[in-house]
Amino acid sequence: MAEAFVGTWNLLNSENFDEYMKELGVGFATRKVGNMTKPTSIIAVDGDQVTLKTQSTFKNTELTFKLGEEFDETTADDRKVKSIVTIDGGKMVHVQKWDGKETTLVREVDGNNLTLKLSLGNVVCTRTYEKA
Repeated sequence: MAEAFVGTWNLLNSENFDEYMKELGVGFATRKVGNMTKPTSIIAVDGDQVTLKTQSTFKNTELTFKLGEEFDETTADDRKVKSIVTIDGGKMVHVQKWDGKETTLVREVDGNNLTLKLSLGNVVCTRTYEKA
């Protein structure tokens, strides 16, 4: 099911990312850099393992996980979180939990576009990617 997400995805546009980072507690300088960065996401599937790489001029991250199994993750902004990724209704749902907080990252593919919705509390950020 995760195969629909496989590919290299380049960021086209981003709405409300600064507000989302603020809600996460990201500092001003890091938010400035984060807002200027145009990351590339690379998603690969090997058997039951999913690898999600995010590459940018600012920072590169890589996660390897099994769908439906909780794992430890260190985020790009250095939060230590417990994460779980599932496929629900054709969407890849990634939930991160830390310090009594929870954020949800939902990826959805439509043709050559991937939409990533980041939610924390009442703040929602939408980032649109195009398949390379």
